Amino acid sequence: MVKATWHGETFAESDDTVVVEGNHYFPRDAVKMDRLVPSDTTSHCPWKGDASYFSLRAEGITNADAAWTYEDPKDEAAEIKGRIAFWKGVEVG
Repeated sequence: MVKATWHGETFAESDDTVVVEGNHYFPRDAVKMDRLVPSDTTSHCPWKGDASYFSLRAEGITNADAAWTYEDPKDEAAEIKGRIAFWKGVEVG
C-alpha cells in the first residue's frame, strides 16, 4: 500500500499507483479530494503535456501546489490521465 502523507495527515492511499519519473500517480478515488484546493498554477512537460495543480490543507496550514495532475496527457503518458501525484514535502511510500 502506497501512501501520501503530509503534516501528519494521509492524503492518498492505494495499491494501484503508476510510477513515472519516480513519482507515484494515485487514482483520483484514492485521494482525499476534499483536502485539496485547486490552484491556478499550470506547467508543461514536453512528453506528458499540461499539468494543473492543487494545494494541500492540514491543521490550518497550506502547502501550495503540492499535488498535480494531467487531465489530458499526451498519448505517451495516457496511463497517468486524471491521476494525482505529490511533492513539496509530501512523503510518498
